[in-house]
Amino acid sequence: MLARLLRQMPPTARAARAAMGVRRLAAMPLHPQKKFASKYFDVEEVMFADQPEQIVRGGRTLFPKLPAALEGVKQIGVIGWGSQGPAQAQNFRESLEGSDIKVKVGLREGSSSMKAARACGFTEEKGTLGEMYKVISESDMVLLLISDAACVEEYKNVFKALKPRTTLGLSHGFLLGHLESVHEQFPADVDVVLCAPKGMGPSVRRLYEQGREVNGSGINASFAVHQDVTGRATERALAWAVGVGSPYIFQTTLNAEWRSDIFGERCILLGGVHGMIESLFRYYESHGMAAHEAFKTSGEVITGPITRTISHDGIKAVHDNLSPADRQIFKTAYCASYTPSRSIIEECYDSVSSGNEIRDVVMAAKRFDKYPMGCIDNTRTWKVGAEVRKAGGTPEQRKAVPVNPLTAGVYCAMMMAQIDCLYDRGHVYSEIVNESVIESVDSLNPYMHARGVSYMVDNCSVTARLGSRKWAPRFDYILTEQAFPAIDAKAAPDEALFQRFLAHPVHDMLKTCSSLRPSVDISVS
Repeated sequence: MLARLLRQMPPTARAARAAMGVRRLAAMPLHPQKKFASKYFDVEEVMFADQPEQIVRGGRTLFPKLPAALEGVKQIGVIGWGSQGPAQAQNFRESLEGSDIKVKVGLREGSSSMKAARACGFTEEKGTLGEMYKVISESDMVLLLISDAACVEEYKNVFKALKPRTTLGLSHGFLLGHLESVHEQFPADVDVVLCAPKGMGPSVRRLYEQGREVNGSGINASFAVHQDVTGRATERALAWAVGVGSPYIFQTTLNAEWRSDIFGERCILLGGVHGMIESLFRYYESHGMAAHEAFKTSGEVITGPITRTISHDGIKAVHDNLSPADRQIFKTAYCASYTPSRSIIEECYDSVSSGNEIRDVVMAAKRFDKYPMGCIDNTRTWKVGAEVRKAGGTPEQRKAVPVNPLTAGVYCAMMMAQIDCLYDRGHVYSEIVNESVIESVDSLNPYMHARGVSYMVDNCSVTARLGSRKWAPRFDYILTEQAFPAIDAKAAPDEALFQRFLAHPVHDMLKTCSSLRPSVDISVS
């Protein structure tokens, strides 16, 4: 049966499978998507390597279409003021300016966030700020942007407060993961949709502000329709993504999103890169490098030139831009780091998919009052990093640091290991690239480059912050224990592994993505 299916695959798909040495058929994702259509937004089909996917192009030119796409919606309730709430509430309000659709923020009575919301122009006097359950009960579209742990604590009351035929919007599928684990479901009489910007809230707001005069500036997003009761769920989900400023909108499912999102932030997006820089810094110091130089060669190289190269030209360009001698160092570091990284990455995906990470987040929330999360940039690595940033000029000037081939090999190996894990688990190409590459280089790494690891991690969700703290030490240890000794021993590279890297379909995927990037790069200085 498998042999017959392989013979029936188109040549490009067979070549991709052979190049990757993977176990599943590229043309048969385990998280399939249904085709969608829109009356108000143009839907395009694009090829990611051998896989067709549908996208919608956003942009400010579409803002006048939002009221029609949101037909039946008189009030949008934005619930919560955490990482995503401030950005999405302000962006959506600006995008709907001049329409009769109200964006109203809902917060707990007496919340300390009330003051911050008022400072952003949401007030009781204007009817744009109120108690969360009252806002939920009176809104036609509810964007539930409270923390994941709060969702678990409050969802039964939230469901009771929803009007029938309301559209419930989520920016993360965490709640679905929890409902599955306790064998419950969303209310049957409401739409359930997703708009998941591929970056932390400050990035969503920052790029929207940068792009006020530039069409197509923003953070890309994924959307999904989990339940469609009104018959308008797709239009409302797309309008939401356009309204918060997403220049390109990709389709996913709620089930695939929560797995890939929780997993990705624990690996290369946050936890993996955090642990990697810690281990590289110590490695270079142990080999006689001065402290500032060690941080430049690890943290600055990753968040500066490597990030910029991948953002604009793809992962393979990091290798191709090196000299022949440096390519050999890259190869050795890549092959030494891939398998150790992959072992932790596979464990992490299993932990996420099984619901263990969701349970960890829920349990941790109960300890916060007594044991809050501590600061993560007090180690020698990040204190030296702060000195480097202070002494080294602007973030743009610091991006000129030369690429170290060993650092590049380690970083690309971890990124590719995550890509392969998601591919093997059946995620579609756009989701693989967004959760492993785009969010990293276009949203998160620039913040670490400008202000350090704590600023990057702790402007994300509580789920992400907890996951980064839990998994960063695992990546740190396994690189120190396994990858670096192999590099020092000059272990012979695995030629087959490296050839799979050079011929990997992700390079074609990223070529497609390079044509779907925001019109301006984020500036965080």
